[in-house]
Amino acid sequence: MLKEFKDFIAKGNVMDMAVGIIIGAAFTAIIGSLVADLINPIISLFMGGIDFSSMGYALSEGEDGAVFAYGKFIMAVINFIVIAFVVFMLVKAVNKTKKAEEEAPAADPGPSEIDLLKEIAASLKK
Repeated sequence: MLKEFKDFIAKGNVMDMAVGIIIGAAFTAIIGSLVADLINPIISLFMGGIDFSSMGYALSEGEDGAVFAYGKFIMAVINFIVIAFVVFMLVKAVNKTKKAEEEAPAADPGPSEIDLLKEIAASLKK
């Protein structure tokens, strides 16, 4: 069972997936900072100084009361839109690269085996 697990982990797809998850986590942190530190202040500037992160509705009174924090939800939606757009652009670039590789003209395969055998047979008859 341990050997099967080692074989599973050693597969290229699993390693590629692990690298993708690690890079994705780092990418999420970068996008979170982009939205919180750059995009939201610009949106706030145009909307009269509104801070999305502090927007919410108190469901109960007091300091420890429950809060319906719709501002944080708005920030999460903006994060999603930015990440989705960047991923879309990456996929588009990869597809364009793959399409260019597929459209590249194939190298001349040269004579077939049958042609070579015919040529050898003709040279032997001389």
